[in-house]
Amino acid sequence: MRRLVPIAILLPLLVLATGCSTSKPGEKVVTPTPTKVIGTVPKAQTAVVPAKYKHGDPTAGKVVFLGAGGCGGCHTLADAKSNGKVGPNLDQAKPPLSLAVTRVTHGQGAMPNFTGQLSDTQIANVTAYVVKASGGNLNG
Repeated sequence: MRRLVPIAILLPLLVLATGCSTSKPGEKVVTPTPTKVIGTVPKAQTAVVPAKYKHGDPTAGKVVFLGAGGCGGCHTLADAKSNGKVGPNLDQAKPPLSLAVTRVTHGQGAMPNFTGQLSDTQIANVTAYVVKASGGNLNG
């Protein structure tokens, strides 16, 4: 038993002294070194909303949301009393106007492109409604 005590003490010390390595014998270990960064990180660009979509009428947009747009079938929006589960919950998303316009005019994922199905005025109105009703940013 007395012989095991020194071995039990020395074995962990030996492991610590030799260290652990994932390199193969004879392989050079490269240590990363910091380098000088040249240039700057570009600043985030503000999304631009086309002028034809900037001044929609939220009241008229609610009619589009509930009717021609069929938005409530996929989206939840408390003001419209809709509880769709396919698309994002708009009350939680609170999209800025730029994002709402982009999604309606270009679609993404399950969201179809409504250009050609809705007029520019309907798109301006429904996006203004969604942003205002959800508490999003009408200036962004």
